[in-house]
Amino acid sequence: MSNLPPCPACNSEFTYEDGDLLVCPECSHEWSRDATPAQDEQRVWKDAHGNVLQDGDSVTLVKDLKIKGSSAVIKVGTKVKSIRLIDGDHDIDCRIDGFGPMQLKSEFVKKA
Repeated sequence: MSNLPPCPACNSEFTYEDGDLLVCPECSHEWSRDATPAQDEQRVWKDAHGNVLQDGDSVTLVKDLKIKGSSAVIKVGTKVKSIRLIDGDHDIDCRIDGFGPMQLKSEFVKKA
């Protein structure tokens, strides 16, 4: 049995050493043995103008957004309150008045 820690990205137990790094063969994540997950995983979300976004911020759309599967469009200038930042391609989880719950990309909003 190996005494290596599991992968912080996918929790795989099949990690191995490669020089000074630990490597996960399942997801190809590499990290140093002495790095803590908090140091390794600090992500910063930025809006279209480079302002740092945080949970609970209000944002405004900078582009008309078509809703997939519908003929409706969310117009530029629509204000969205109390955003929640998540990991993924669409990194803002929010509720837009008149449209309901939705996920947006941070590149299409500016901090209000």
